[in-house]
Amino acid sequence: MKKAKITFIGAGSVSFCPATVVDVLQSELFATIDVEIYLMDIAPKPLELSKNFCQQLAMRLNRNITIKASTNLQEAVDGADFVITAIEKDRMHYWSQDFHIPRRYGFRQVFGENGGPGSMFHTLRNLPPLLDIAHAMEKGCPNAWMLNYTNPEHKLVEGVSRLSKTKAIGLCHGEAMGLDQLALFLQMPREQIIYRSVGLNHFGWFTKIWDKNTGENLYPKLREMEKMAHPLTKWDEWALTRIMFRTYGLWPYPGANHIGEYIAWGSEFLASSAVQFYFDPAAHNPWETRKPPQFIYSYDHFPKHDLFEKTKSEDEAYEDVFSADKEIRGSGEYGIPIAEAIFFNKPTEIGSVNMPNKGYAKDLLEDMVIELPALVDGNGIHPHICDPLPAAVAQMINTQGTINRLVIEAYQEQSRNKLLQAVLLDPTVSNYQNAVAMINELCELQKDILPILKW
Repeated sequence: MKKAKITFIGAGSVSFCPATVVDVLQSELFATIDVEIYLMDIAPKPLELSKNFCQQLAMRLNRNITIKASTNLQEAVDGADFVITAIEKDRMHYWSQDFHIPRRYGFRQVFGENGGPGSMFHTLRNLPPLLDIAHAMEKGCPNAWMLNYTNPEHKLVEGVSRLSKTKAIGLCHGEAMGLDQLALFLQMPREQIIYRSVGLNHFGWFTKIWDKNTGENLYPKLREMEKMAHPLTKWDEWALTRIMFRTYGLWPYPGANHIGEYIAWGSEFLASSAVQFYFDPAAHNPWETRKPPQFIYSYDHFPKHDLFEKTKSEDEAYEDVFSADKEIRGSGEYGIPIAEAIFFNKPTEIGSVNMPNKGYAKDLLEDMVIELPALVDGNGIHPHICDPLPAAVAQMINTQGTINRLVIEAYQEQSRNKLLQAVLLDPTVSNYQNAVAMINELCELQKDILPILKW
């Protein structure tokens, strides 16, 4: 009888671990074999909460499953079939720095998670621990796949692919968000829309869309429907998407604060930039107090606050996330469907994976990590050949590919100068002296977590 070991690294994650464990427990295929879920995190308390959560869920779903937990990385990955990674240390603390510091120096960055100067420091923080996982996998499970949810997806997966022998892919639900947008504008069920896509993580493009039932090309209809749609509906999420659609002829995804990270003019279409990680610098310094300001995804997600409301403590927040009494809901992510397809040799079409470009997109740089659809089966992951992109779009993506490579080289060479080359290439950066000063300030602020970088 087959046995499977699925390891979760970053098992204290409130975003991906609970819902992905539900995916495993609800899988009809994995229910037919012995499965071991192995949880690993460097933080013991969230790890214990996660383990208890998984055990309670297994009981609720009447699943006889082995659940283990440890802070020992090598033990966690030894013999694993799949290693799912979702790691961040002091996430909002450092994200708020990634956002604010480049803007302080006049750079037109939005968000700063996967694109912009902030994303380069995000990469440099997460690449060393992800490489530690990859090297542990080389030793303990050399044939396993790393299914990565950690951002910046394309930069990190490229780093792992270049600097280790581990098979790694990045996974994101941005393409599904874009499909939902198409369904709304076309006033059609999303299941009726067939598409091809390619691009960069958080900067993907639907190259073709057609009607599943009739074979009709849906782009002419989408152009007419977009013109008819109210210009201010969900403006903070869709305005930039719509402008780029009108400009380049293809629909980008997933939304403004992500696609805006890669262009110089995106901030004028994102009103919520003014309140993202808001704090009054005259009143307090969140990076000294280590109480990061609240993150606002967009105005459509803007929370309403009572004037003197009570905020949840960290312990209360964790206990709420890891409560097995609430509604059981899966993640909707691709990780477990991919694991099923590989482990049980069940051919499955996956809407988007992040993998090195090995000739799949002829107009994009070879070996840079791109986001594209793939067929997955017992022999692995097989990306599809992609349609060409408009020249301007391809050039924007290729610029990011060069930036990604320079950031990885900065890590390898411990070089602030290589990092400076990447920063100066970024479309949002406009001043050499400020670029140098920004690098120095962020290296000082994040010195406890960054790799060594020298001029």
